[in-house]
Amino acid sequence: MKLLDGKVVLITGAGRARGIGKATASLFVSHGARVVLLDLDKAEVQQAAEEVGGGSIGLACDVTSRADCEAAVHRALGWGQRIDVLVNNAGLTQKRPLADITDADYQLITDVVLRGTLQMSQAVIPTMRSQKYGSIVCVSSMSAQQGGGVFGGAHYCAAKAGVLGLTRAMAQELGPDNIRANAVSPGLILTDFSRSGATDESKHEKAQAWPLRRAGNPSEVAGACLFLASDLSSFVTGSTLDVNGGAYMR
Repeated sequence: MKLLDGKVVLITGAGRARGIGKATASLFVSHGARVVLLDLDKAEVQQAAEEVGGGSIGLACDVTSRADCEAAVHRALGWGQRIDVLVNNAGLTQKRPLADITDADYQLITDVVLRGTLQMSQAVIPTMRSQKYGSIVCVSSMSAQQGGGVFGGAHYCAAKAGVLGLTRAMAQELGPDNIRANAVSPGLILTDFSRSGATDESKHEKAQAWPLRRAGNPSEVAGACLFLASDLSSFVTGSTLDVNGGAYMR
């Protein structure tokens, strides 16, 4: 059964070869979706769209720019005629001790992680309201829930925690329009997101203290996104789905 047959999906931060965004795009295409991949690097995201297949397209978009977000939505509508799902995946991390976080550091991380999520959501909401249908999935982090433990400093934790609060607020406000908003909260995942030089082996080693004894794969986060994007979760909104191998349990 294809869970997203005929749906048009936007995914931010989808250009990286070994990233959650691209893995999500690939899984969504296999379930019948038409996908617009968004990322900063035009050549990279277009290559990702070709590799994902299914007629996907890749567009350059800086989520910190409201004009870019609105332009991406306009182009997506011209291509797909509607927008059923938005996955807010674009992110940026930075490892800093608390006392060393500068104003510039804080603004950089917050602009991408939190303001970018807000602006892209704002850009798709009018269309979803007119359709009386939509699903917004926001990628947060286990770091938001426990104050660290994956990647990034306190400002990253705060921005990702803000994503959780924003998601719940959107769920409250948009529910009457049949628009659902949910979050996924990944733990340690085998991506290149941290840019720290950590190997897959070192990540698995770090995960030995957790119940599943391994780091996760981008495809496993994509599966959680698929559930929240599809009608399998039609009565789920305002939730946070943990994908962390048991590293953090509420």
